[in-house]
Amino acid sequence: MSTTVDLVQALKHELKTARMTYADLARALGMAESSVKRMLAKGDMPLSRVDAICRALKIDFAELARRVADAQPLLKELSQEQEKAVVRDKKLLLVAISVLSQWTLEQIVGAYRITEAECIGFLAQLDRIGIIELRPMNRYRLKLAKTFRWRPNGPVMEFFRDHVVLDYYRGGFDGPAEGLLLVHGTISKALAPAFLERLQRVAADFAQQHQTDQKLPPEHLEGYTLLLGMRNWEFEAFTQLRRGEITARASRTAAHARVAGVRPA
Repeated sequence: MSTTVDLVQALKHELKTARMTYADLARALGMAESSVKRMLAKGDMPLSRVDAICRALKIDFAELARRVADAQPLLKELSQEQEKAVVRDKKLLLVAISVLSQWTLEQIVGAYRITEAECIGFLAQLDRIGIIELRPMNRYRLKLAKTFRWRPNGPVMEFFRDHVVLDYYRGGFDGPAEGLLLVHGTISKALAPAFLERLQRVAADFAQQHQTDQKLPPEHLEGYTLLLGMRNWEFEAFTQLRRGEITARASRTAAHARVAGVRPA
């Protein structure tokens, strides 16, 4: 939620944009310039005063509030409780995934057996959770950063491990623009983070391309799911075949595996 400090900063920005000095504002409000400076410095003013400043600036309070909201830092990760709320209802999770893909209300209702009233209700829930800011005409602003990810061991990833992973890998990965790579190897500990960084860049490129391509006609688009992973890991059945006593450390450092898959969503 926006704070008073954010609101005052937005007002100061609007004053600067309008090239209105504190003296100009003071005259418009019928106040002393020193009182205006003190009021904006302390950030202590009633809503009626904010409305008066908006009138002086010739901007609507709702528009000011929207600009404040747009300036808030985007979330890179949700809290444990926020994720629990998302997975509590499968339809809500579906709508959450859809808004991550920037789908409109009309697209969601057209693609899935969800009524318009249900979808509006789910969008309102996502607004309360903090994933979107619901706007007039059932439009929304996504409040998640481009680098957003679900918590690695959070409720959403737990749901996907339990209910989605096997379904994903059940496919043949042999369709157009599909592929599955499984690479094992032992590499320098110092270099391992660099490989992970490359995978993260691939994920970022995929997300950026998704944003760019939303302007294309629907018939030119296809849904894909990119799954990237890198773990210090050895298949348990192989670990059991090792000679001598197997320690947790040995099993962790024995092998590195990377799994990367791309297939239509």
